[in-house]
Amino acid sequence: MDLTAVVIMVLLTIWPLFALICLGGILARTGFPQASFWPSAERVNYFLLFPALLFSSLANAPVRDPDVVRLGGAAVATILIAAVGLSIARKVVPTPAARFGPVLQGAVRFNTYLGLAIIAALLGPAGIEKAAVYLAIAVPVVNVLSILALTDAGDARTPLTLLRAIAKNPLILACVAGITVALLGVGLPFGIQEFFEILAQASLPLGLLCVGAALQPASLGRDTLALAGTSALRLVVMPALAIGIAWLADLDAATTLILVIFSAIPTAPTSYVLTRQLGGDGPFMAGIVTAQTLVSVATLPIILSLFA
Repeated sequence: MDLTAVVIMVLLTIWPLFALICLGGILARTGFPQASFWPSAERVNYFLLFPALLFSSLANAPVRDPDVVRLGGAAVATILIAAVGLSIARKVVPTPAARFGPVLQGAVRFNTYLGLAIIAALLGPAGIEKAAVYLAIAVPVVNVLSILALTDAGDARTPLTLLRAIAKNPLILACVAGITVALLGVGLPFGIQEFFEILAQASLPLGLLCVGAALQPASLGRDTLALAGTSALRLVVMPALAIGIAWLADLDAATTLILVIFSAIPTAPTSYVLTRQLGGDGPFMAGIVTAQTLVSVATLPIILSLFA
C-alpha cells in the first residue's frame, strides 16, 4: 500500500473525531444549547465521566506487563527531555513565567480526549488499557511541570501546597485507584465494572465537543511566530523524539503507536484554564491550543500513517 493510500486510510479513521471537535465549535458559536452549558459539561466530564473511564480501564490494565512498564518510562523520558530542552533554551532567551508556562504546556501537555479516541479507533479496548497506564504516569508529571513553569519553579507555592493541588486532581485520583485495583487483582464485581463503563462511554464524545467549544480562532491573530514555533515543537519534534525513545526502549509496534499518538496530538484545552488561574498569558495559551488543534488535522494523518 503506497503512502497516499495509507494516509487516506488513517484520515478516514480519525476524521469523525475532528468532526466532533468542529461540531462543538459550531454549537458553541451558535449559542446552542446556551453559553453556560459548556463550562458545566466540561466540569461533569473532568470530575466524573473521564475519571470513570480512567478508573475502569486501569482496573483491568496489564500493569505488570514489561512492555507497559517500559511505556511508562518512555513517557516520562519524552516529557522530561522536552522540558529540560525548553529550560535550557530559556537560559539563552530569558522568558517570564507568564510566557514560558504556555510554551512548556504547548510542548508537553496533550489533549487526552483526542488521544484516547484515536487509540480506541486504531487499537480497540486493549489499546485503551495500555493508554490508561500511560496517563496514570504522564498526567501527574505534566501537571507538576506546568505548575512549576507558570510559577517560576514554585514561586509563591510551597512543596506542600503543590502536593495538595496534585492530590486534588480527579484524573490523578482515578489513576491511583485504578492501578490499586489492578495490582490487587480483585477486579470490579457486582456490576461495578459495567456501571463505570456506562459512565465512560459518554466521556470521549462529550470531551471532543467541549474541545471544539473552547477553541478561540480570534487568538490566532497575535504571536504568529511563537504560535508556529510551539506548534512545530509539539506536532513534529515531540513525535520524532517519541519514536527515538520507543526505539531505545525496544517497545513493540502497538505500544510505540500509543507513545507517538500522545506525543503528536495537540496540547490540552485545560492548559488555558491553568494558565489563567496562575496568572499566565491566557490569550497566548488560547492561541497555542487553537493553532495546534487546527494544524494537527494535517500532521496527525501523516505521522500515524507511518505506523499503519
